[in-house]
Amino acid sequence: STRNCPCKMSQLPPKSPLASPVSEGTNSRVEALDNLSMDSFWLEVENIKQSAETEQEECSLADVKTQEEGEAEAEWLQDAGLSDLLGDHASDNDNIVLLSTLTRTQAAAVQRRLDTYSRSRRRKNKHPVRDVRDIFGVASSEEKATEKEEPSPDPVWHNLRTANAQRKTQDYTCTVRNPGKEEVFNMDVAYSEQAAVLLKGSFLSESRKSKDGNALTKFKIPKGRLGVTRIGDLSAQDMKKIPTLALIELTALCDILGFELKRNKAAKLKTTEKRLFGVPLNTLLENDQKLLPNTKVPLLLQALLSCLEKRGLETEGILRVSGSQTRIKNLEQKLEREFYTGLFRWDEVHQNDVSGLLKRFIRELPAPLLTAEYLPAFAAVQNIPDLKQRLQALNLLILILPEPNRNTLKAILEFLSKVVARENNNKMNLWNVSTVMAPNLFMHKGLPNKIPEGKEKQLAEGAADVVRMMIHYQDLLWTVSSFLVAQVRKLNESNSKRYQFCDKRIKNLLRKIHADKDKVEKNQAEPSKVVKVHASLLLKDSLEVHLNNAIRVADVLRQFQKNLCQNGWNIVNTVNLLKCNNSTDCTNLLLYEVGGNIGEHCLDPDTYLLDLYHINPHAEWIIKQNPSYPRMF
Repeated sequence: STRNCPCKMSQLPPKSPLASPVSEGTNSRVEALDNLSMDSFWLEVENIKQSAETEQEECSLADVKTQEEGEAEAEWLQDAGLSDLLGDHASDNDNIVLLSTLTRTQAAAVQRRLDTYSRSRRRKNKHPVRDVRDIFGVASSEEKATEKEEPSPDPVWHNLRTANAQRKTQDYTCTVRNPGKEEVFNMDVAYSEQAAVLLKGSFLSESRKSKDGNALTKFKIPKGRLGVTRIGDLSAQDMKKIPTLALIELTALCDILGFELKRNKAAKLKTTEKRLFGVPLNTLLENDQKLLPNTKVPLLLQALLSCLEKRGLETEGILRVSGSQTRIKNLEQKLEREFYTGLFRWDEVHQNDVSGLLKRFIRELPAPLLTAEYLPAFAAVQNIPDLKQRLQALNLLILILPEPNRNTLKAILEFLSKVVARENNNKMNLWNVSTVMAPNLFMHKGLPNKIPEGKEKQLAEGAADVVRMMIHYQDLLWTVSSFLVAQVRKLNESNSKRYQFCDKRIKNLLRKIHADKDKVEKNQAEPSKVVKVHASLLLKDSLEVHLNNAIRVADVLRQFQKNLCQNGWNIVNTVNLLKCNNSTDCTNLLLYEVGGNIGEHCLDPDTYLLDLYHINPHAEWIIKQNPSYPRMF
């Protein structure tokens, strides 16, 4: 039967790959195992198509329209926080602070898109727009307007473009990774800058044939003097700046690697009368927060995951074996009526039906969980040859996701990790789980897409590989790179200083910022410093800390715990602070950096405080209790 709205990947062949004969030869066994391992993927695709065909539902998203020349660049500049550069009489003042934080490769990415946008405007015979050279100080706009030929490119972008052109005509020089060896994952230097350094070098490749999670390369994030920042450690105000910076960095990384960053145009969502399934995440959370403030993951999803964790982790084929479509549809209708009343009985539901409801919840979202805009980018990650750079791109994509989508995705991935951990009982290893969940994340009825003939197997394995990486490397992917945190600090510093630029170019701003940085570095000659650490919600007293090069956050928390027990400080909240044995638990306490060039930052226990003081001398340090949530959100 035909559908009114074809799914992405919906034109994949309905038959199982096992139906095709396996050629004899040295690779026949490997090919047979690959086909067998993908059988779950094709079976899941068929289940999704059958479920959709019985309902004949209409699309929840408008068809994606092809953008005209320059539209994609204009939309990118808006999403990158540089919309003021698009106007005919745009001013540098609103964007100069953001531009001042960019690295060399990030600035080249901005310059390339503004160049393309400017050319498209001129071709449409509209009023000339301000030239990018006015921003980066390469040439005057008058000189550019009088040129009949294409302008000579900026040296930064020209060098990168030339190198990329050379890479496209050459094969990647790859060295096979050693799966048992742990590799360093550097987050101190921008990924695009790292890629530029490696542009003419060799790349380490991972064998795509390996389906064993234990054989995947292990990566370690080296902790610098300022520790590691996880998603959730920064305040909401500072996290709002991260997606903009991550988009610019992701674009710069793709430019260096020679890959096009594909994005769909956001479409308008259609309203629904339902309360749970097919409801936008934002609407679900708004309704849930009326019942339970600070809810960050939809209550329905939490209930589905909790039910599966309690009674389904040991069930063989818990995600692979499909439940009854009729029962699942009836359960959905019953949940719509009874979920918020508390009358729904989860213990009466078959576990395979619950897993079917979980996958249905993901698929029925009006927009893909990975968002309509960035679903193509997630799918394109598979085309990056180097595993580390694939993870870098995924890390940036996850930072770009809206907070509700990111939190919901994390909850699902944490559950999938628990399924993999019970592999001996449920017979679902990492690759099995990835192949089953990939269609639910990458197929969406609102985003029709024709699959090139002969590319079905490649795209299916690539989608499953992306899901596998998100499950296996989720701790790494949910980390905010140090270079992005440093850029947030620069943004906050520049905004607080309220520079007056007039017609000064960006180089003048950079000189002033670097001059301020030199002043801070001179202060680093101080051998020690005495600061006060506050704990106003716990104690009436403050703690004096003598900083030196060896003092870490963990040391301050231990000192706080010792003084609390021995010196008889005035405790504000004894019940919550003291444990049953009348001793404090240091692991239940966190140290926050508040103010200065950061909003609020939960510090890594291994952060060296004197180094942090030099980076942000005007901040206050406050000890708080670790918020106790059932999940890490």
